[in-house]
Amino acid sequence: MAENPPPLDATSRLNVDLSLLPPLVNGDGTQVILVQVNPGETFTIRREDGQLQCITGPAQVPMVSPNGSVPPIYVPPGYVSQVIEENGVRRVLVLPQQPEFHPGSHPPIHPHPYMPTFLHPPVLQHHQMYSTGPGDVATQYVPQHHPPHSYADQESHPAHGRSNYIHRDERTSKAYDRLQKKLKERQANGSKDKISSPSSSPHKCHFVSLTSEQNEQGILEKCIGIEKNKQDDEKEGTPEKDAKMSADEDADKKVIEAVLSSVSKPMVSDIQARTVVLTWATPSATIKDDAASDFLSEPYSYEVAISNGGKDEKFKVVNVGKDEGVTLQDLKPATDYHARVQAVCNLIRGAPSESESFRTLCSEPDTPMAPRVINRTKHSLSLQWKVTCDNGSKISNYILEWDEGKGSNEFSHCYSGPQKQFKVTKLSPAVAYRFKLAAKNELGMSGFSEEVVFYTSGSVPPTPAAPQLIKAGVTWLSLHWSKPSGTLSDEGICYILEMEDETSGYGFKPKYDGEDLASTLKNLRRSSTYKFKVIAYNSEGKSNPSEVAEFTTHPDNPGLPSKPLVKGKIHAHNFKITWEPPKDNGGSAITKYVVEMSEGVNGNEWDIVYSGSAREHVCDHLNPGSTYQLRVYCISKGGQSLVSETLQVQTPAVPPGPCQPPRLVGKPRARELQLRWGQPPVIGGSQVICFKLEMPASDLNDPKEVYQGSDTECTISNLLPGRMYSFRLRAANKAGYGPFSEKCEICTAAGCPDQCKAPHVTCKTATCVHVSWTVPADNGAEVTEYRLEWGVVEGVMQICYCGPGLGYEVKGLSPATTYFCRVQALNIAGAGPFSDVVLYMTPASVPAAVGFLQVMDDDQLDVPLESQSTCLAIEWEEPCDHGSEITSYSIDFGERQPIIVDRSTSYVIQNLQPDTTYRLRVQAINSIGTGPFSHTIKAKTKPLPPEPPRIECVASTHQILKLKWGEGTAKTLASDAIQYVLQMEDKNGRYSTLYKGPCHTYKVQRLSESTYYRFKIQACNEAGEGPFSEVYTFMTTISPPSPLKAPRLEQLKENVCDLNWEPLPAMKGDPIVYSVQAMVGKDSEFKQVYKGPETTFQISNLQLNCEYRFRVCAIRQCQGTQGFHDLVGPYSATVTLYSQRNETPTSNSKDTTEATKTAQTLSDEQCAALILALFAVVSVLIAFIVQYFVIK
Repeated sequence: MAENPPPLDATSRLNVDLSLLPPLVNGDGTQVILVQVNPGETFTIRREDGQLQCITGPAQVPMVSPNGSVPPIYVPPGYVSQVIEENGVRRVLVLPQQPEFHPGSHPPIHPHPYMPTFLHPPVLQHHQMYSTGPGDVATQYVPQHHPPHSYADQESHPAHGRSNYIHRDERTSKAYDRLQKKLKERQANGSKDKISSPSSSPHKCHFVSLTSEQNEQGILEKCIGIEKNKQDDEKEGTPEKDAKMSADEDADKKVIEAVLSSVSKPMVSDIQARTVVLTWATPSATIKDDAASDFLSEPYSYEVAISNGGKDEKFKVVNVGKDEGVTLQDLKPATDYHARVQAVCNLIRGAPSESESFRTLCSEPDTPMAPRVINRTKHSLSLQWKVTCDNGSKISNYILEWDEGKGSNEFSHCYSGPQKQFKVTKLSPAVAYRFKLAAKNELGMSGFSEEVVFYTSGSVPPTPAAPQLIKAGVTWLSLHWSKPSGTLSDEGICYILEMEDETSGYGFKPKYDGEDLASTLKNLRRSSTYKFKVIAYNSEGKSNPSEVAEFTTHPDNPGLPSKPLVKGKIHAHNFKITWEPPKDNGGSAITKYVVEMSEGVNGNEWDIVYSGSAREHVCDHLNPGSTYQLRVYCISKGGQSLVSETLQVQTPAVPPGPCQPPRLVGKPRARELQLRWGQPPVIGGSQVICFKLEMPASDLNDPKEVYQGSDTECTISNLLPGRMYSFRLRAANKAGYGPFSEKCEICTAAGCPDQCKAPHVTCKTATCVHVSWTVPADNGAEVTEYRLEWGVVEGVMQICYCGPGLGYEVKGLSPATTYFCRVQALNIAGAGPFSDVVLYMTPASVPAAVGFLQVMDDDQLDVPLESQSTCLAIEWEEPCDHGSEITSYSIDFGERQPIIVDRSTSYVIQNLQPDTTYRLRVQAINSIGTGPFSHTIKAKTKPLPPEPPRIECVASTHQILKLKWGEGTAKTLASDAIQYVLQMEDKNGRYSTLYKGPCHTYKVQRLSESTYYRFKIQACNEAGEGPFSEVYTFMTTISPPSPLKAPRLEQLKENVCDLNWEPLPAMKGDPIVYSVQAMVGKDSEFKQVYKGPETTFQISNLQLNCEYRFRVCAIRQCQGTQGFHDLVGPYSATVTLYSQRNETPTSNSKDTTEATKTAQTLSDEQCAALILALFAVVSVLIAFIVQYFVIK
């Protein structure tokens, strides 16, 4: 925002309504004034923290006035403010100023030093801000309140001048008069509470400041939309409209810049030696201006700038991004930095935030520079180095390492101390030593510097040998030289190579200076001689120059010759070519020309046809009608030139040469021959366009043309069988016909035999017939073979005989079946046509063998078998009757007489032996006879059902009866042959099944005590169910009493205690008595001390300092035939009594008792429950460990 508000348009008005609310007047004289913000306008105030807050209309903002006066309003130059009161509501209008205008009853309001400041409610916390009351005030303001926008300080934005808006034209004056007239009418009539203004454009926003010079807490600004003049027509493109739009755009830009300037100061965290983390909050504001809102909806980008010279120094941008945080890298340790953030949105930048200062941590020193030599001798080197940056911690030591002159990568310690120079002594002369340096402080050691090599002093090197040539080129010479004799291998010697070019006249000039023993000199002239000498030097001085050596560069490759030309006429088999020498010979004479020739247009393969010094050549032994390409290149002492341009020559064509004799395709036929031939070996340089085939007569005087065309094969028909024919062939191209080929003689084949007469069929048996036929006409070749086809279907017959005979016997036929047959004759010419088909039917015969026979199961029978031990049910499929209906079947099942049955395909064989295997087979019978037996199957009758076993009661309790039967183990597989069915009689006298399976024992549970139960059993196997056994009766025993709880001890005196326990009810009328046992000490046995019906017992005469153990059990006195007998129940848990002497005297009025300690041990059930709980806990833990560590 600018320091001064932007100007208003001449035709606009600024409306600020200040409504006084009497109910909101406080006792101290303060008063709440409402500032009404119209739709499309923005009300801007400065908060207590110095940031700006924007409130968009429509809204009513309550303001606190300490004394109820109207707040001062600052207006731009050229405008005046006027207070109008309508119906108790005072309004402030900002209007253009006329030179002759003087306000009447309400003078313009100007800021005065003594006027109090109007503050927004958040600034004055002790005043009542706003409360919902009657009227339109609360209903308009509360729902229309929007979140405030936060802006940065306005000092960072430049102020806009207002000199261009002071001038007012006639149009402005008329608009001002109309507005004044309208205001006076409204004051006279009192029609409305406030002046309504149409909604201005959301993109136009101006500011009016309400200021006070005595108060520094804030500035009240009002941003109100500009009302368009409805009576004046605005035209597009006018200067006034352009100026107004420019002002609107500037205002929008200032609003956006204010929002972007509200970015918070960066927060510093995670400070390291070279890194730091900065974070900041995103600018936030709510703006009703559609253009500004759309503009600010784009994502922000942030520029982070730092400075290490102070807040006023120049900042450098180090990061640009869209995140609200960044980690700065590559900072200097122990350095003070200042960081700030600047928000950017769509190329509009806000003001930078406040800078945040921080200091990086100290670290190890920087890597120092390599040491340098300040003095050296033959046996010492004096090194010196510069101080490196200590990064906040003073350098304590410098560490110098060297390779001891070994030339390896292994360094050893040489010096460590705070000095910045060191002298290395006891060295060898003219030897290279490598050094590296590092610095160290309290925080660590830096990295080592670059390795440097220094040589100790030596003597001047001796004169080196003359340089030698490695390889020479056209424009370069590669030379090498050796070290002077007598020098050490690692002595630092450099060399200077000097060259003299006699054509230049400058003498020897240095061309190389370095440590290498070779050098390549470039950019020399071709085929030129140069002189060279070498000088060696070291730190002690230069040697004498070597002897002078002369070397010459090679000549260059010659240029390409001219394109070859044809000299004379081109013949079918030869022609002559000539060419010109190259314009540039490359510095040496041409010694040889080479001519290459390629046949064809592509020129893929090139052959050398001439090599010599002449410049013409005759190309011979060529093919007629062919295309040849020729090129030339030359060779000199400098090398080989490029090839010349290509010459293309085509030789003329000649008639083709003689063809190969035609050959027979396939086998010769009786009345036609198919011949084929190929292209002639020599086509004469042109494609063959026609062939002519002739068949000469026997006298060769009048040959017959049988074919003429471009094909390479033809078929000659209408020939006679078995006759010799001769043929000859010639080809033609565009140059004419060539000579005839040699004769080809071919003989036609003989003809196929004629059709045979129908064969004659003679019956021998029902499955065998004899077929005969006669010899047909052979058509010039003897019949060598006959083919007889036989089949059941006329269209699908197969060859059953192939041979020279005139008859054949067909066997393996089916009786009463119709067959078809035909015959064919063959000779060397091929197969003749088949004869007519003969139909023949074989006579009837006995039935065929039964193909399927099986034993039927019970589920396949409609009526079950009487006994599977003496009966077998079989079934079979009806076989073929062979032309005579089947009348019966014969069943053979062993040594007995076969059973004859009717036409049924199943039968039940009875009166068989149990558990016996039989071999069964069946044959069919018709009117002609008995057919063959079927295949044999084995069938076995089942054994007789087993007898029921005897039931025994092996164990019994008052609720359980364990029964056993038969011979066998208790654990038996379910697949055993014999199964048992155990039944028990219920209360109604009916038997129900308790168990069915192969086991020989069963435990009957949940029974009543002293009760009789009746059982019976049945055995079953694959033969069926056996009979039930006789009824067995067993009785359960009498139930013993249940266990008692541990008795309770109560010591009455030192040697007397009382023992009591809980009683048990009578069991089915039987009385219950109790037995008490005691044990003195730990090694003795329990002895009975009481037996009776009472539930308490007093024990006396106890010994002092002794341990007593007591237990009790219930005894059931059962009445039997012989009187009462006792049924003892389990004993209770043991209780322990420790009797001790009481040494402390007591009064005579109280009984003396000893301190006793009663310990109650756990019962068996409690121990079992405890063990089971522990096992469950361990199991859960193991399952959890397996699930967590193994499965996952």
